[in-house]
Amino acid sequence: MADKRFHLGWFLAGSSVQAWGEPWSGNIGKEWMVPDFFVDVAKLLEKACFDYVLLEDSSYVGESFGGSRDIYLKNGLSVPRQDPSVVASLMMAATRRIGIVPTLATFAYPPYLLARLVATLDQVSQGRAGWNMVTGSSDFAARNFGLDGMPPHDQRYDMADEYMEVVNGLWDSFEPGAIVADPESGVLIDPAKVHAIDYAGQYYKSRGPLNSGPCVQGRPVIAQAGGSPRGRQFASRHADTIIAATYGIEAMKAYREDVRARAKAQGRDPDTIKVLFLISPTIGETEEEAQRLRQRRLERQSEKVEQRLAFLGKITNIDFGKMDLDTPVSALELKTNGHQQSLDEFKQKAGNRTLRQAMNEDTGDRSLELVGTPEQIARRMGEAMAEVGGDGFLVTQSNTSRRSLSEITDGLVPALQRQGLMRREWAHDHFRDNLLEF
Repeated sequence: MADKRFHLGWFLAGSSVQAWGEPWSGNIGKEWMVPDFFVDVAKLLEKACFDYVLLEDSSYVGESFGGSRDIYLKNGLSVPRQDPSVVASLMMAATRRIGIVPTLATFAYPPYLLARLVATLDQVSQGRAGWNMVTGSSDFAARNFGLDGMPPHDQRYDMADEYMEVVNGLWDSFEPGAIVADPESGVLIDPAKVHAIDYAGQYYKSRGPLNSGPCVQGRPVIAQAGGSPRGRQFASRHADTIIAATYGIEAMKAYREDVRARAKAQGRDPDTIKVLFLISPTIGETEEEAQRLRQRRLERQSEKVEQRLAFLGKITNIDFGKMDLDTPVSALELKTNGHQQSLDEFKQKAGNRTLRQAMNEDTGDRSLELVGTPEQIARRMGEAMAEVGGDGFLVTQSNTSRRSLSEITDGLVPALQRQGLMRREWAHDHFRDNLLEF
């Protein structure tokens, strides 16, 4: 009998204030500096047998909306943000099996620094580190690091291909068995198994070897979100798990098949790449309660149209503050050198609706509409995976709190397990091995 289980990850927006201004968020506005909440998240998700938790990040304060930082600062839109590698290390210290995946942008880290940082995380977590590999997309972020702005979209991926050659070479600079640790001979490291990489490309140079020593997993697990054709090509070449935000079964299936075909054409086994689709379930004790919760969320959204447009503008580098809210989205000239997939998905869903309508009526369902009881949602997720072909889902919430988290870990997960759709225990110690278990 074929294994019908699929993987679950959690996409956690940022590493500081969560659900500011939302119900059930406690005193997060005053308590965010000490990451007790993030440690709790990691422990709860590990208990629920999630494969990993991904820490999303950005390294700048938004100012795309109306050319001002005000709306971002007043409403805590992606600010403040703490360094995800520090928070990740604390989450790792509190757990034993779950993968922890910080987001680190290539424009902000020289390849050697990043390779050393992620290798260290893999060592201290005993083989549970991942890296959400992003190229960056904001000129505001680039200027924080002494750059004039971001290169064009496709060139960023050309640079990223080279970047991956460097970091992979550094992670491989210690051969297997290089650490001898032989007290009789007194030899700790076999010099014949440690090598410089002497890499000199068009964009990057590095000598090596990596002085931090080898990763426990050999290499960390690489996560990537490739939406554009160039992004998909990059992800299919380098990623172990891909974050996908396509909407609807047919689009999900087409996306996964495209990525797998690209991987096979590049000599990779497609089964080693796990495509996880973003979802945001609305759960109730009854279907009626779940529908009421969803409607309430939509009503609250109508009060935050400008905030939500400001966030979309932040990741797409578009100033929606200059636009008439009652203009159809299809009539607007919307182009970006930022997150192309996010903009394309927004335009596709909006259709001929106005900006105001698109914001008010966006249900936040991500890849699938999932509204109902835990059993109903679990059944729908299983049916979707059977149609798509795999590999799993990445849960995300705009208002992550201990309460909303518990609805998933203590409500949805047991339903998934009862239906044989999710693991009940860990089979392996290392992140990659658990990802490849099925």
